[in-house]
Amino acid sequence: MTLEDNELVMRAQKGEMVAFEELVCRYDRRILGIALKFTNDMDQAQDLYQEIFLRAHSGLKRFRLESQFSTWIYRIATNACLSHLSSQTRKREISIDRRFDGSVEDAETSSGQLPDALVSPPDSDRLAESAQIGDHITRALKRLSPQQRLVFVLRHYDGHKLKEIASILKCAEGTVKKHLFTATLRMRKELRCIYH
Repeated sequence: MTLEDNELVMRAQKGEMVAFEELVCRYDRRILGIALKFTNDMDQAQDLYQEIFLRAHSGLKRFRLESQFSTWIYRIATNACLSHLSSQTRKREISIDRRFDGSVEDAETSSGQLPDALVSPPDSDRLAESAQIGDHITRALKRLSPQQRLVFVLRHYDGHKLKEIASILKCAEGTVKKHLFTATLRMRKELRCIYH
């Protein structure tokens, strides 16, 4: 018999580690997928994944079952992704400042590309073209604002409905629609420039 998320949450709140592990198993791929789409780096995505589930575990006692567990865990994931982006931006600004001071030769420490383990060697023109398209989409995603990127990823990669995204991000559905509309237009514009 499969238990509902809420039943697992109540058991986990009472200290049953197996119940929390089951919740992790139910959401681990989707959470890792969001982190990977947001960072485009497997190591950073795995770090975020761990941080998200650590936050969930430590905050589980305070979860009151007023919303779905899925909404709550996605909210934690989006907040962690936004925090990560903010810290990366600060690190980049410090690196750039040091670079102009002449104290650091290379401000960039990461290529920002997917790890080699995730990129299969091109054995045909079709695979090479597919990888190139994927690179263009990744670059276009990086040019979106953090909120636009989250909405776009949650909608198009994870398949969430607008109402769910609004609940996850704690904002109005109209705000989600606006972010999604703007993100879609910007993605089209970016990709149109590449292929025309």
